[in-house]
Amino acid sequence: MLVDLTHVFRENMPGFRLRNESGELVEFSARIRPFLTHAQSAPNYDNKASFEISEVQFQTSIGTYMDSPRHRFPDKGDIATLALPRLVLEGVVIDARHAEPSQGLTLADVTLPETLKGKAVLVNFGWDRFWGQDTYYQVPYLARDVLERLRAEGIGLFGVDTINADCITDPERPAHSWLLADDILIVENLTGLHLLHGRSFRFFSIPIPIEGAVAFPVRAFAELRES
Repeated sequence: MLVDLTHVFRENMPGFRLRNESGELVEFSARIRPFLTHAQSAPNYDNKASFEISEVQFQTSIGTYMDSPRHRFPDKGDIATLALPRLVLEGVVIDARHAEPSQGLTLADVTLPETLKGKAVLVNFGWDRFWGQDTYYQVPYLARDVLERLRAEGIGLFGVDTINADCITDPERPAHSWLLADDILIVENLTGLHLLHGRSFRFFSIPIPIEGAVAFPVRAFAELRES
């Protein structure tokens, strides 16, 4: 059984927010338009067939997306360097659904699975329920002691159902800085992680191998094993 963990990529979906030069908070999103419509293309085929071609404009850190190590470190690999075995991993879920807005959860607040090495560790804050709301930007996160444990255990990928794997007020950005330094990939804006609790699964997160992109949207899904 396959479980889709990806938000639908659509026009004006929730995106990241940055302050411009005047200090105004700007939210970025996607623009999706027909580049060529059926009506425009039909004369090319003597009106016996027609085709539509879409044009999509977006920043790569949007939707359900993956950060490559180059997102944080300019001398490391980009999205195109990621071999498929790095994108298909045994997965485990951390239950963090008790988190409050902007709360950092420590080792005392979460129960970690026994085996973490090489696995995709997905944190279920349940924050996808706030998708499209202001609360979505009040990001809960795992505190430094949890991140240190995950790094020490040698996980293969870190995924969250929030817009940022880090505390957004922490300029060091330890999740990105520590994990990407060890080539541990990060996937943000997941959804539906509650469906994976108590299940054995493989996690897939597949971007197209686009050279020069430091992040890119993925189709993320889990392949559940029979109980």
